[in-house]
Amino acid sequence: MMKVLITGSNGLLGQYLVQRLSALPEYEVIATGRGANRLRQQAGYKYESVNLADEAAVKGLIERSQPDAIIHAGAMTQADDCERNKDACWMVNVTATRYLLQGAEKTGAFFLFLSTDFVFDGLAGPYREDDPVNPVNYYGASKAAAERIVKQSKAAWAIARTVLVYGVADDPRRSNIITWVKSNLEQKKKLKVVNDQWRTPTLAQDLAEGCKLIIDKRAEGVFHLSGKDMLTPYDMAVQVAGYLDLETKLLEKVDGSGFKQPAKRPARTGFVIEKAEKELGFTPHSFEEGLKIVVEQLGK
Repeated sequence: MMKVLITGSNGLLGQYLVQRLSALPEYEVIATGRGANRLRQQAGYKYESVNLADEAAVKGLIERSQPDAIIHAGAMTQADDCERNKDACWMVNVTATRYLLQGAEKTGAFFLFLSTDFVFDGLAGPYREDDPVNPVNYYGASKAAAERIVKQSKAAWAIARTVLVYGVADDPRRSNIITWVKSNLEQKKKLKVVNDQWRTPTLAQDLAEGCKLIIDKRAEGVFHLSGKDMLTPYDMAVQVAGYLDLETKLLEKVDGSGFKQPAKRPARTGFVIEKAEKELGFTPHSFEEGLKIVVEQLGK
Protein backbone atom coordinates (compact mmCIF):
# COMPACT_ATOMS: atom_id res chain seq x y z
CA MET A 1 0.00 0.00 0.00
CA MET A 2 1.41 3.38 -1.00
CA LYS A 3 0.33 6.38 1.02
CA VAL A 4 0.22 9.50 -1.19
CA LEU A 5 -0.25 13.10 -0.07
CA ILE A 6 -1.64 15.34 -2.83
CA THR A 7 -1.51 19.12 -2.46
CA GLY A 8 -3.76 21.40 -4.52
CA SER A 9 -6.44 18.74 -4.60
CA ASN A 10 -9.17 21.28 -5.45
CA GLY A 11 -7.33 22.18 -8.66
CA LEU A 12 -7.77 20.53 -12.05
CA LEU A 13 -4.78 18.18 -11.80
CA GLY A 14 -5.48 17.54 -8.11
CA GLN A 15 -9.01 16.44 -8.94
CA TYR A 16 -7.84 13.86 -11.50
CA LEU A 17 -5.04 12.61 -9.23
CA VAL A 18 -7.50 12.05 -6.38
CA GLN A 19 -9.98 10.26 -8.69
CA ARG A 20 -7.32 8.08 -10.32
CA LEU A 21 -5.40 7.02 -7.21
CA SER A 22 -8.26 6.70 -4.72
CA ALA A 23 -10.03 4.28 -7.09
CA LEU A 24 -7.13 1.81 -6.76
CA PRO A 25 -6.77 -0.43 -3.68
CA GLU A 26 -2.97 -0.10 -3.61
CA TYR A 27 -3.06 3.60 -2.71
CA GLU A 28 -4.12 5.44 0.38
CA VAL A 29 -4.78 9.07 -0.55
CA ILE A 30 -4.57 12.12 1.70
CA ALA A 31 -5.75 15.17 -0.23
CA THR A 32 -5.14 18.71 0.90
CA GLY A 33 -6.26 22.10 -0.34
CA ARG A 34 -7.20 25.54 0.90
CA GLY A 35 -10.57 25.72 2.61
CA ALA A 36 -13.28 23.12 2.12
CA ASN A 37 -13.03 20.09 -0.15
CA ARG A 38 -14.64 21.25 -3.41
CA LEU A 39 -14.46 17.94 -5.29
CA ARG A 40 -17.66 16.12 -6.20
CA GLN A 41 -16.16 12.80 -5.16
CA GLN A 42 -15.78 13.02 -1.40
CA ALA A 43 -15.36 9.34 -0.53
CA GLY A 44 -12.43 6.95 -0.75
CA TYR A 45 -9.74 9.28 0.57
CA LYS A 46 -9.01 11.63 3.45
CA TYR A 47 -9.17 15.41 3.02
CA GLU A 48 -7.41 17.96 5.20
CA SER A 49 -7.63 21.70 4.76
CA VAL A 50 -4.13 23.16 5.11
CA ASN A 51 -2.66 26.56 4.38
CA LEU A 52 0.65 25.64 2.73
CA ALA A 53 2.10 29.00 3.77
CA ASP A 54 1.86 27.89 7.43
CA GLU A 55 5.10 26.08 8.20
CA ALA A 56 3.91 24.37 11.37
CA ALA A 57 0.69 23.19 9.72
CA VAL A 58 2.55 21.73 6.73
CA LYS A 59 5.12 19.90 8.82
CA GLY A 60 2.42 18.70 11.23
CA LEU A 61 0.41 17.27 8.34
CA ILE A 62 3.41 15.36 6.97
CA GLU A 63 4.43 14.05 10.39
CA ARG A 64 0.88 12.87 11.13
CA SER A 65 0.26 11.26 7.76
CA GLN A 66 3.77 9.83 7.12
CA PRO A 67 3.27 9.62 3.33
CA ASP A 68 5.40 7.42 1.07
CA ALA A 69 5.06 10.01 -1.70
CA ILE A 70 4.06 13.67 -1.91
CA ILE A 71 2.67 15.08 -5.16
CA HIS A 72 2.95 18.84 -4.83
CA ALA A 73 0.40 20.16 -7.32
CA GLY A 74 -0.74 23.13 -5.22
CA ALA A 75 0.35 26.46 -6.72
CA MET A 76 -0.64 29.94 -7.76
CA THR A 77 -0.75 29.34 -11.52
CA GLN A 78 -2.42 32.39 -13.09
CA ALA A 79 0.50 34.33 -14.56
CA ASP A 80 -1.24 37.72 -14.33
CA ASP A 81 -2.23 37.17 -10.66
CA CYS A 82 1.40 36.30 -9.90
CA GLU A 83 2.59 39.49 -11.60
CA ARG A 84 0.15 41.58 -9.55
CA ASN A 85 0.72 39.80 -6.21
CA LYS A 86 4.38 38.84 -6.18
CA ASP A 87 4.63 38.25 -2.43
CA ALA A 88 1.65 35.88 -2.42
CA CYS A 89 3.01 34.08 -5.50
CA TRP A 90 6.44 33.57 -3.90
CA MET A 91 4.86 32.35 -0.65
CA VAL A 92 2.65 29.77 -2.36
CA ASN A 93 5.02 28.63 -5.11
CA VAL A 94 8.41 28.78 -3.42
CA THR A 95 8.22 29.00 0.38
CA ALA A 96 5.48 26.36 0.67
CA THR A 97 7.56 24.04 -1.52
CA ARG A 98 10.45 24.44 0.90
CA TYR A 99 8.23 23.56 3.89
CA LEU A 100 6.91 20.44 2.14
CA LEU A 101 10.42 19.37 1.13
CA GLN A 102 11.68 19.71 4.70
CA GLY A 103 8.83 17.44 5.77
CA ALA A 104 9.69 14.97 3.00
CA GLU A 105 13.36 14.91 4.02
CA LYS A 106 12.36 14.12 7.60
CA THR A 107 9.98 11.29 6.75
CA GLY A 108 11.78 9.89 3.69
CA ALA A 109 8.85 10.58 1.35
CA PHE A 110 9.44 10.67 -2.40
CA PHE A 111 8.73 14.23 -3.59
CA LEU A 112 7.14 15.04 -6.95
CA PHE A 113 6.99 18.73 -7.83
CA LEU A 114 4.70 20.04 -10.60
CA SER A 115 6.25 22.72 -12.77
CA THR A 116 5.55 24.53 -16.01
CA ASP A 117 6.70 25.38 -19.53
CA PHE A 118 6.78 29.01 -18.30
CA VAL A 119 10.26 28.37 -16.83
CA PHE A 120 11.41 28.77 -20.48
CA ASP A 121 11.60 32.01 -22.50
CA GLY A 122 9.76 30.57 -25.53
CA LEU A 123 12.46 31.51 -28.04
CA ALA A 124 13.39 27.93 -28.92
CA GLY A 125 10.55 25.50 -28.21
CA PRO A 126 9.72 22.66 -28.12
CA TYR A 127 11.94 22.06 -25.09
CA ARG A 128 13.78 19.08 -23.65
CA GLU A 129 14.31 18.48 -19.93
CA ASP A 130 17.91 19.71 -19.91
CA ASP A 131 17.34 22.93 -21.87
CA PRO A 132 18.32 26.03 -19.83
CA VAL A 133 15.50 27.81 -18.00
CA ASN A 134 14.99 31.53 -18.54
CA PRO A 135 11.55 32.72 -17.40
CA VAL A 136 9.99 35.89 -18.86
CA ASN A 137 7.38 36.45 -16.11
CA TYR A 138 7.11 36.22 -12.33
CA TYR A 139 5.07 33.00 -12.33
CA GLY A 140 7.81 31.29 -14.36
CA ALA A 141 10.48 32.79 -12.11
CA SER A 142 8.75 31.47 -8.97
CA LYS A 143 8.51 27.96 -10.42
CA ALA A 144 12.15 28.05 -11.59
CA ALA A 145 13.20 29.09 -8.06
CA ALA A 146 11.15 26.26 -6.54
CA GLU A 147 12.74 23.79 -9.00
CA ARG A 148 16.19 24.84 -7.76
CA ILE A 149 15.15 24.18 -4.15
CA VAL A 150 13.80 20.75 -5.13
CA LYS A 151 17.05 19.86 -6.93
CA GLN A 152 19.13 20.82 -3.87
CA SER A 153 16.96 18.78 -1.51
CA LYS A 154 18.12 15.64 0.30
CA ALA A 155 14.77 13.98 -0.47
CA ALA A 156 14.35 11.63 -3.44
CA TRP A 157 12.71 13.98 -5.96
CA ALA A 158 11.21 14.34 -9.40
CA ILE A 159 10.00 17.42 -11.28
CA ALA A 160 7.15 17.05 -13.77
CA ARG A 161 6.83 20.06 -16.05
CA THR A 162 3.66 20.45 -18.07
CA VAL A 163 1.99 22.73 -20.63
CA LEU A 164 -1.49 24.29 -20.88
CA VAL A 165 -3.54 21.68 -19.01
CA TYR A 166 -7.17 21.30 -20.10
CA GLY A 167 -10.03 19.14 -18.87
CA VAL A 168 -13.41 19.25 -17.15
CA ALA A 169 -13.19 20.65 -13.62
CA ASP A 170 -15.67 19.94 -10.83
CA ASP A 171 -15.53 23.65 -10.06
CA PRO A 172 -17.78 25.29 -12.71
CA ARG A 173 -15.94 28.62 -12.32
CA ARG A 174 -12.81 27.08 -13.84
CA SER A 175 -13.03 27.42 -17.58
CA ASN A 176 -10.56 26.10 -20.12
CA ILE A 177 -10.03 26.67 -23.82
CA ILE A 178 -12.65 24.09 -24.82
CA THR A 179 -15.47 25.34 -22.58
CA TRP A 180 -14.56 28.97 -23.34
CA VAL A 181 -14.77 28.50 -27.13
CA LYS A 182 -17.90 26.33 -26.84
CA SER A 183 -19.90 28.73 -24.67
CA ASN A 184 -18.98 31.84 -26.69
CA LEU A 185 -19.65 30.32 -30.11
CA GLU A 186 -22.93 28.78 -28.93
CA GLN A 187 -23.97 32.30 -27.99
CA LYS A 188 -22.83 33.50 -31.45
CA LYS A 189 -20.22 35.76 -29.88
CA LYS A 190 -17.08 36.79 -31.77
CA LEU A 191 -13.86 35.55 -30.22
CA LYS A 192 -10.38 37.01 -30.55
CA VAL A 193 -7.89 34.14 -30.25
CA VAL A 194 -4.10 34.36 -30.08
CA ASN A 195 -2.26 32.92 -33.07
CA ASP A 196 1.38 33.70 -32.23
CA GLN A 197 1.91 31.52 -29.15
CA TRP A 198 2.65 27.81 -29.58
CA ARG A 199 2.01 25.13 -26.96
CA THR A 200 1.63 21.34 -26.63
CA PRO A 201 -1.68 21.24 -24.68
CA THR A 202 -2.04 18.54 -22.04
CA LEU A 203 -5.17 16.58 -21.10
CA ALA A 204 -5.56 16.60 -17.29
CA GLN A 205 -6.06 12.80 -17.18
CA ASP A 206 -2.79 12.29 -19.11
CA LEU A 207 -0.91 14.50 -16.67
CA ALA A 208 -2.37 12.60 -13.69
CA GLU A 209 -1.33 9.32 -15.33
CA GLY A 210 2.20 10.64 -15.89
CA CYS A 211 2.44 11.60 -12.20
CA LYS A 212 1.25 8.12 -11.22
CA LEU A 213 3.95 6.54 -13.42
CA ILE A 214 6.62 8.70 -11.74
CA ILE A 215 5.65 7.84 -8.16
CA ASP A 216 5.12 4.13 -8.97
CA LYS A 217 8.65 3.92 -10.37
CA ARG A 218 10.09 6.48 -7.94
CA ALA A 219 11.62 7.86 -11.13
CA GLU A 220 14.00 10.64 -10.12
CA GLY A 221 14.90 13.69 -12.20
CA VAL A 222 13.04 16.06 -14.51
CA PHE A 223 10.28 14.86 -16.86
CA HIS A 224 8.32 16.72 -19.52
CA LEU A 225 4.69 15.61 -19.50
CA SER A 226 2.45 17.15 -22.16
CA GLY A 227 0.55 16.38 -25.33
CA LYS A 228 2.45 16.02 -28.61
CA ASP A 229 0.54 18.41 -30.87
CA MET A 230 2.16 21.84 -31.29
CA LEU A 231 -0.77 24.24 -31.58
CA THR A 232 -1.64 27.89 -31.11
CA PRO A 233 -4.76 28.78 -29.10
CA TYR A 234 -6.31 29.76 -32.45
CA ASP A 235 -5.58 26.27 -33.88
CA MET A 236 -7.19 24.74 -30.79
CA ALA A 237 -10.25 26.98 -31.07
CA VAL A 238 -10.70 26.02 -34.75
CA GLN A 239 -10.54 22.32 -33.82
CA VAL A 240 -13.07 22.82 -31.01
CA ALA A 241 -15.46 24.70 -33.31
CA GLY A 242 -15.04 22.11 -36.06
CA TYR A 243 -15.68 19.20 -33.72
CA LEU A 244 -18.81 20.83 -32.25
CA ASP A 245 -20.13 22.09 -35.61
CA LEU A 246 -19.91 25.71 -34.50
CA GLU A 247 -19.21 28.78 -36.63
CA THR A 248 -15.43 29.14 -37.22
CA LYS A 249 -16.11 32.51 -38.92
CA LEU A 250 -16.66 33.97 -35.43
CA LEU A 251 -13.02 33.24 -34.55
CA GLU A 252 -10.60 36.06 -35.18
CA LYS A 253 -6.80 35.59 -35.28
CA VAL A 254 -4.93 38.14 -33.18
CA ASP A 255 -1.38 38.37 -31.92
CA GLY A 256 -0.61 38.39 -28.22
CA SER A 257 0.65 41.97 -28.28
CA GLY A 258 -2.97 43.08 -28.74
CA PHE A 259 -3.85 41.94 -25.21
CA LYS A 260 -3.09 44.12 -22.22
CA GLN A 261 -1.77 41.52 -19.77
CA PRO A 262 0.46 42.22 -16.77
CA ALA A 263 2.55 39.07 -17.39
CA LYS A 264 4.55 38.58 -20.55
CA ARG A 265 3.91 35.20 -22.25
CA PRO A 266 6.64 33.05 -23.81
CA ALA A 267 6.04 32.73 -27.57
CA ARG A 268 6.88 29.15 -28.43
CA THR A 269 7.16 26.56 -25.67
CA GLY A 270 5.81 23.03 -26.01
CA PHE A 271 7.73 19.91 -25.04
CA VAL A 272 9.69 17.04 -26.48
CA ILE A 273 8.35 14.11 -24.43
CA GLU A 274 10.65 11.29 -25.60
CA LYS A 275 12.21 10.85 -22.15
CA ALA A 276 8.82 10.34 -20.46
CA GLU A 277 7.72 7.97 -23.24
CA LYS A 278 10.89 5.90 -22.97
CA GLU A 279 11.52 5.89 -19.23
CA LEU A 280 7.94 6.00 -17.91
CA GLY A 281 5.83 4.54 -20.70
CA PHE A 282 3.93 7.86 -20.91
CA THR A 283 1.42 7.84 -23.81
CA PRO A 284 -0.67 11.02 -24.04
CA HIS A 285 -3.80 11.49 -26.13
CA SER A 286 -3.72 13.68 -29.23
CA PHE A 287 -5.53 17.03 -28.93
CA GLU A 288 -8.29 15.65 -31.14
CA GLU A 289 -8.76 12.64 -28.84
CA GLY A 290 -8.60 14.85 -25.76
CA LEU A 291 -11.21 17.16 -27.22
CA LYS A 292 -13.53 14.19 -27.75
CA ILE A 293 -13.03 13.02 -24.13
CA VAL A 294 -13.73 16.50 -22.73
CA VAL A 295 -16.85 17.02 -24.87
CA GLU A 296 -18.20 13.61 -23.77
CA GLN A 297 -17.57 14.52 -20.12
CA LEU A 298 -19.29 17.88 -20.56
CA GLY A 299 -22.27 16.04 -22.02
CA LYS A 300 -22.62 14.09 -18.79
